[in-house]
Amino acid sequence: MNIFRSGDHIDRWLAGRSPGETMTVGKLCDLAHAWWGDRLASTWQPHTTPHNQGILEHLGLTSEFWRLA
Repeated sequence: MNIFRSGDHIDRWLAGRSPGETMTVGKLCDLAHAWWGDRLASTWQPHTTPHNQGILEHLGLTSEFWRLA
């Protein structure tokens, strides 16, 4: 994972290579909270793949890159 200041910064870093997936730091924070936010609950159970896929879809992460199965 790399963190960049702007789209221009990403373009310079890529130097003509194809980009992978990008997201804002805010979206990354939303993903972290949704994915890991319940892990310390005494009733925690592992999430199912459909549950995790739902998290990604809810956050608008729907490209092929984000397909879990």
